[in-house]
Amino acid sequence: MKANLIRMMAGMLAAIVIWSAPAKVPAQEAPVLAPPQLDQLLAPIALYPDTLLTQILTASTYPLEVVQAARWIKDPNNAGLSGEQLAGALDEQDWDPSVKSLVPFPQVLQLMDGNLSWMQQLGDAFLAQESDVMDSVQRLRAQALAAGTLRSTAQQVVITEGSTIIIQPATPEVVYVPAYSPTVVYGDWPYPDYPPDYFPAPPGYDFSTGIIFGIGVGIIGTLWGWESCDWDHHRVHVDHDRFNQIDRFAIDHRNHPRFTGDTWDHDPYHRRGVPYRTPDTRTRFLGNSAGSPDTRRDFRGYPATSGAAGIPASGGQPVVGPRVPATTTQQSVSPRVTTPATTQPPIGPRVPTTTTQQSVVSPRVTAPTSVMQQPLATQRPQPPAFEGMTQAPEVQRQLERARTSQQLLPRSMQDRSLAPSPSAQPRGSSSSLPRSMQDGGAAPIHGAPSHDSGSRSSGSGSSSTTGNSSGRFRR
Repeated sequence: MKANLIRMMAGMLAAIVIWSAPAKVPAQEAPVLAPPQLDQLLAPIALYPDTLLTQILTASTYPLEVVQAARWIKDPNNAGLSGEQLAGALDEQDWDPSVKSLVPFPQVLQLMDGNLSWMQQLGDAFLAQESDVMDSVQRLRAQALAAGTLRSTAQQVVITEGSTIIIQPATPEVVYVPAYSPTVVYGDWPYPDYPPDYFPAPPGYDFSTGIIFGIGVGIIGTLWGWESCDWDHHRVHVDHDRFNQIDRFAIDHRNHPRFTGDTWDHDPYHRRGVPYRTPDTRTRFLGNSAGSPDTRRDFRGYPATSGAAGIPASGGQPVVGPRVPATTTQQSVSPRVTTPATTQPPIGPRVPTTTTQQSVVSPRVTAPTSVMQQPLATQRPQPPAFEGMTQAPEVQRQLERARTSQQLLPRSMQDRSLAPSPSAQPRGSSSSLPRSMQDGGAAPIHGAPSHDSGSRSSGSGSSSTTGNSSGRFRR
């Protein structure tokens, strides 16, 4: 009976533990963007010329390099560059060719740099759903064409080939960047729950008339036309010879292999540690080591290490991201050690320091070389362990001086100067013993000096408090 009760209680307890344990939730996949969400995201740029649109889509997969390029072109030393001078200056930058190709369009870089969240979402969508993104562009163009706002002008040519709508510059040497309000050019927006992204009009422009154009941008031959939209196959076509010409820095300085294909492919190196949105893209571009410690270091902005997640070393180029102390050699973490002002303190967690010397048991701390090589004369000498025992004669002389000084005091003060008060008698002293034991109590050991009895008998005439000062222990 008792055994059955115990088994029943154990079973109930096990059931409670299993029921209360948190369920292991599998990692959730990032949701695929539906057509309304893609149209909302692409509405501000779907009516751009095909080549410029392609450069924006591919460059958005490298958001940190886009930010670098936008800040670089604002530098007064670079803002005045144009033509081949600009192309020559860009040859010294370790950026992806798609990012370099956007530098002649500072208004586009400013649009992307000023809307970082939108740019990153655009790049993530293009990496994960390239075919769906290109379908969204054609869907939006057809909607603008039906609304009567997309048409050929002096700045652009609109070509319809079956269900495909192509937009090209009217003049091959000049590109006009369109500006418009999505709520105007697309007519009635079919997705009320997903209103299109809207960017304010530049100063002096009015979006109410539809698509407007600013000043044309002269084409730099080496930076324009090396990639184009292949609408039939839902991919980006690349002229690999012109691509390699723009990518000379990587080929010459990082020994990057030349590109030999004809279809654009994302380069994880130029991602600069920005995490990918979906597990599928992480695995596709980083391999199965996406969850390794080295890869997580890359995500956090640490310098890339060779062989980590397939990302080659940066070849001395600083990694854009959170600034962290960079180390070139592996160092063990140790408490902070106080060193001279000329010595750099070792890197490690801060440990509260104390002014007293303490014996460090763990962890073992190795002092810097400069401290170990200091001459011994500069270090504080430590006294021997039993040095105080050799100073008994000096203590004796100090006591004699104290008693001599006592003799100079009035008689009324002499009795109280050195004798302890009754309340200060230590526990177990002769005053707390029976009178029979006090009179014949413990006498000093034979041969030991009795300075207290001698000083009192000669100075004040009072008797010694130790009884028989010259006697032995009585048995």
